[in-house]
Amino acid sequence: MRHIGHQLLLFLKGLAMGAADVVPGVSGGTIAFVSGIYIELINTIKSLNFEALRLLRSKGIAAAWQHINGNFLTVLLLGVLTSLFSLAQVMQFLLAEHPLPLWSFFTGLILGSVIYLLRQHPPSQRIEQLMFAVGVLIAYGISIAPAVILEGNHLTMFFAGSIALCAMILPGISGSFILVLLGLYPVFIDAIANFQIDILLVFAAGGLIGLMLFSRLLSWLLTFYQTMVIATMCGFLVGSLNVIWPWKLVTESVVSDSGKVVVLASENLLPYQFTELVGQDPLTSLCIAALVFGLILVLGLEYVGAKYQQHSSQVD
Repeated sequence: MRHIGHQLLLFLKGLAMGAADVVPGVSGGTIAFVSGIYIELINTIKSLNFEALRLLRSKGIAAAWQHINGNFLTVLLLGVLTSLFSLAQVMQFLLAEHPLPLWSFFTGLILGSVIYLLRQHPPSQRIEQLMFAVGVLIAYGISIAPAVILEGNHLTMFFAGSIALCAMILPGISGSFILVLLGLYPVFIDAIANFQIDILLVFAAGGLIGLMLFSRLLSWLLTFYQTMVIATMCGFLVGSLNVIWPWKLVTESVVSDSGKVVVLASENLLPYQFTELVGQDPLTSLCIAALVFGLILVLGLEYVGAKYQQHSSQVD
């Protein structure tokens, strides 16, 4: 019974990670960090190597399965995939019909993630504070750089997958947010919502290769430079708020080959300016409420995670 309960809890953590990664706010890595499975997740990804293939050939499936921590990986992935596919259509609808409160909610998620991570790993040294500032400048620079039109073809989605899934395992950077920066988030959501298997397979292939390479580098960096890495990631999140800001005026756009409108440039507005220039209700109160809800949601996860870890240590 305890084993079943443990698997169910792991599945629920996978659900939470998938829910986090389908929105460009809090990352699945943050959820893994809060729920206490982050180190096991990184080590499991690292175990997907040639040694696993050697064990499969010499000692059989059972030995290879144990080497890659197969039970953990399977249950967690089931939770992640269940969440991704169940939420994709909801996200597609909200992006089209209720973008202002949705982006406000994402803003709250990002702010909550920054608060949580900086609380866990405060950048006390100058080099760590410098890396935080560098992260802010890099992300802000990317956000104001001229947009690149990226069509959601197979090659583009392969490289997008390799970058986004690497970001997914970072505590602080959302893989979906990387897709927002690349202009490929709607393509990704459409592919999930409409079961575009070819796009999803190419995306997953790029992600798997990226994960196998990046997990080794990340493990080394977090072992020796954990606070510096997380400070940089938090800076990246803060700088990225320029992209997430809900009230925008599109100043330049084109129609892509597939018939979709691609935004090349936009300008951030205050709510009253949004009313004047765009001619729509800024929904200020609703947006503030959505932001606060996102903030509370992340900090609530932190609280629950801390209580769970405290309870687990007392039981042990």
